[in-house]
Amino acid sequence: MTQPPMPPPMPSDDGARPPPPVPPPAPVGDHDAPAEPLHTVCPTCGSQVGYAPGTTSLRCQSCGGTVDIEAVDATIEEHDYDAWQARHGTVEVASLAEHVLQCQNCGATTETKDIAGTCQFCSGTLIALGHPEGLMRPEGVVPFGVDKRGAQDAFGKWVTSRWFAPTALKKVNSTEGLAGTYVPHWTYDAQTETDYRGQRGEYYYVTVTDRVPDGNGGTKTVTRQERRTRWYPARGHVARFFDDVVVPASTRLDDDRLEKMGPWQLADAVPYQPEYLAGYAALRYDVDPDDGSAVARDKMRDVIRTDCKRDIGGDEQRVSSMDITYSQAMFKLLLMPLWIATYLYGGKTFQVMVNANTGEVVGERPYSWLKITAAVVVGLAVAILLIWVFGSGESSG
Repeated sequence: MTQPPMPPPMPSDDGARPPPPVPPPAPVGDHDAPAEPLHTVCPTCGSQVGYAPGTTSLRCQSCGGTVDIEAVDATIEEHDYDAWQARHGTVEVASLAEHVLQCQNCGATTETKDIAGTCQFCSGTLIALGHPEGLMRPEGVVPFGVDKRGAQDAFGKWVTSRWFAPTALKKVNSTEGLAGTYVPHWTYDAQTETDYRGQRGEYYYVTVTDRVPDGNGGTKTVTRQERRTRWYPARGHVARFFDDVVVPASTRLDDDRLEKMGPWQLADAVPYQPEYLAGYAALRYDVDPDDGSAVARDKMRDVIRTDCKRDIGGDEQRVSSMDITYSQAMFKLLLMPLWIATYLYGGKTFQVMVNANTGEVVGERPYSWLKITAAVVVGLAVAILLIWVFGSGESSG
C-alpha cells in the first residue's frame, strides 16, 4: 500500500540515498541589508505602541490609539535545503556576532543575540533590522492571538485544574513576570521514498490441555484456545510527502515543553514584518538548520515506520530495515508566540508557558504530598475491603 511523503536530504544511518541533483538555485535569502527604521511611537500622544494580539494593528500603551500595520505584497517562502547548504553549510550560528539593537524611542543601543526586546532605559522597542551574513531571517511569524489578559485567564484555569496540587495554589490567579516572547522554529518539507524489509505475523489458535485444581483437593482437566503467531517475510515500497515538520530552533526553553505546546496553527502564519514583534521579545535561533534537520528526519522516520507496518498488513508486523530516499527538501524559519509566566509558591519559582496561538498551557506545578499520601491510603483501604468482601463470598460458597 502506498502512502503519501518528510526532512531534508542527508545520508541516513539506515541506508538512505542522497536525492538526485537539482538545477542551480537562486541565492537563498541572506536578508543582510538593513531595513527601514521601524516607527513605534504613537502619532497622537508620543507613547510607545506595540502589536495588538489578534489584529493587524499596533496599539498605544497610553491613549489606546491604533496604527495599522501596512500590508506587504509578500508570501512566506520556503528555501531549497541543498542550495542553502551549498552557500551557508559551514556557518554555525554560535559563531555569529550579536545584534546591535537601537531603541526606537530614546536611541540607546544594546548588543544581544535576541532579535527583539525592550529597552532597559525607557521601555522602548528594540528590534533587529539587519541580519548577519549566513543567518537565516524569519520568513514568517504566527502573531500573538491571545493577549495578556487571556494568558492570565488560561493560567488561572490551568492552576485550578491541577490534581494533587496544594489547596492554596488555587488562590494563585495571576502571574508575576508574564512576558510575551516569540520562539523560533524550523519547518521542513521532503518527499520520501522507502524500500523496506520485515515480517508479517498472522494469528492462529491451538487447543491446549491443562490440569488445574478442582476446588475439592484434587485436579481436573481443562482445555483452552491459545493464540500463536506465524511469521512470513515481507518487503515493499511506501512513499510519503512531509509538509511542515516543526522543530524548535531554540535551546533556551525546555524542548519537551515546547513540543507539548503544539500543534501550532501554521495556517495563521503571515509573512515576517518587524511590526509584529513590537512590544515583545524574540529569540534568535541557536539550533543550526543541519541539527534541526536531523531531528525532523527522526520524526519522519517514525511516521515512515508506521506506514511500512500498515503496508505489511496482517495481525502483527516487524520492520527490520528501511532504505529511505529524501528529495525536494525545503525549509523555513517561523516565529511562534508564547506567554512565559512565572509564579511564586512556597518560596519557589515555577514556570508556565501559554501558547499565544492556541491557548494551550504547559508548565511546572507543586504537589501536595499530604493529598497524594491520603489518596494512596484510601486506595489501599478500598483494595483491602474488596479482597475481604470477595474472600468472604467464596468462603460462604
